[in-house]
Amino acid sequence: MGFPPWSCDPLLHRGGEAEALPFGRTRGFKPRVRYNLIGISDPMGTLLSVVVPKNAGKAFMVKKGQRIRVTGRSVVDFVAFNLNDLTERFDQARTKTNQAKVYISTGDQLISKLNNPMLTIVEDSFKEGRHDLQKGMCSRKRFELVAKGLAKRVFAEGIDPNPKKPEEIPDHGCWENLQEVLEPWNIDPRDIPSPFNIFQTMRIDQDTGKMFDTFIRPSDEDHVDFRAEMDCLVALSACPESGRGQAVKVEVFEDRDGGVPEER
Repeated sequence: MGFPPWSCDPLLHRGGEAEALPFGRTRGFKPRVRYNLIGISDPMGTLLSVVVPKNAGKAFMVKKGQRIRVTGRSVVDFVAFNLNDLTERFDQARTKTNQAKVYISTGDQLISKLNNPMLTIVEDSFKEGRHDLQKGMCSRKRFELVAKGLAKRVFAEGIDPNPKKPEEIPDHGCWENLQEVLEPWNIDPRDIPSPFNIFQTMRIDQDTGKMFDTFIRPSDEDHVDFRAEMDCLVALSACPESGRGQAVKVEVFEDRDGGVPEER
């Protein structure tokens, strides 16, 4: 398959340092993404290290057997596609149903709509809360709907941090960020799956099913490591969290447990 003009394949980025703009259309809100391109002699086998600013997105090609690590203190919206067939994508429902659980952590998998394992969580340092498989993602329209009372977002702590005035509403959110970084692969926005929300602890009433957001986040930087079970296109967004979001770090490296990227 064809790839964008400059490849984000970490195997092609060894040695030196560079700074580059993400893919996609030029838009005023687009922040810069800083890359630390690690040399082949790196003892940890790190292939790529990227800091993604808050309310920005990035896409990565991760080969089978490689790991991708997400490190941060705020919510990260994370989606994945089969790199060799982009119509196969991560699915929240398959991930929950096939493992008979609504919360996943170390040893669990992200599963595609076609019931294939895409990534396995091999390390998860977040112990203060859980990751989310219930919610979708924020967007300008959702912020507007909540501000108008046409959609709900309720916090367990009883605090309402939702933007209410038009000037407070962000002009973009995770939905727009993921659209932007996936555009070079011609992925229709309607085909972007609901995400795995890293570091987003939700509380669910067992009797009513009512969902509550919480302010539970890592008190210090935590990380989640995924091992690719197939060649993947991974995209993520550092959620704005109504102004509370922070930058996140993403690293791609060879699996320390012996996984070897598939030769092509």
